[in-house]
Amino acid sequence: MQSISTKHLLGIKDLTANDIHLILETAKEFKDVINRPIKKVPSLRDVTIANVFFENSTRTRLSFELAEKRLSADVVNFSASGSSVKKGETLLDTVNNILAMKVDMVVMRHSSPGAPHYLSKHIKANIVNAGDGTHEHPTQALLDAFSMQEKIGDLAGKKVAIIGDILHSRVALSNIFCLQKLGAEVMVCGPNTLLPKYIREIGVKVEHNVQNALRWCDVANVLRIQLERQQIKYFPSLREYSLYFGINKKMLEELDKEIVLMHPGPINRGVELTSDAADSSHSIILDQVENGVAVRMAVLYLLAQQN
Repeated sequence: MQSISTKHLLGIKDLTANDIHLILETAKEFKDVINRPIKKVPSLRDVTIANVFFENSTRTRLSFELAEKRLSADVVNFSASGSSVKKGETLLDTVNNILAMKVDMVVMRHSSPGAPHYLSKHIKANIVNAGDGTHEHPTQALLDAFSMQEKIGDLAGKKVAIIGDILHSRVALSNIFCLQKLGAEVMVCGPNTLLPKYIREIGVKVEHNVQNALRWCDVANVLRIQLERQQIKYFPSLREYSLYFGINKKMLEELDKEIVLMHPGPINRGVELTSDAADSSHSIILDQVENGVAVRMAVLYLLAQQN
């Protein structure tokens, strides 16, 4: 059996194209497993995994926990809000205390970019980055690529537009790296204030008109406005953002081709997407959630083989 080239999943940037293909192929097999009447396999029996979340999460945390349980791993959940972190304990001390209880793998979300990379240099357990600040969210990019492949086949040469708050999004950066490694063309679209200054330097097209972006692309991946990360006002109001950059079903139906609509969630309905667009036949948003479990099973399984 092939093996992944890295001990940790810290970001898509560290993966090779072969690693990505291997994860997506393995995820196909696990998707068959989770659609069976008996959804469990004993692949990670006797492996203990700690979910260490220093930021709020619904989908990602539930998805990882389900993936771990489907693989028969022992699961420990840690939430910073009710922990000794509130008493001033450092990140390294917190994780070392968890590892002293003989944990084999750590799934971590943290508000500081680079936190999982820092930990990987100081501890022996495998680390999976479940999102580090505005930096990367690798498993989201992998499940997005898996969902696109299911819908439109091989991504080489396909056109993907990422629309919305690119500046504050960890999903955008991971998606760009992942899609480029799979041979897709990537465009980002949003107001100038929500696009990073360096964005053209990583080989993506830039567009400020959402209808032009929709006409160009095969897949539109729409991101929410991350108000909780914004320290200043980047646009006058949500209503104005919605008028210029919101997507509705009528816009999708006026295109001369069928495009795929995606969103990593949570959706701010009526802002970046109207309900009729989010719930339309174009949308594969709930498929992304289902595929998230299979892709995370694949990641955990392949990393566990590295020990």
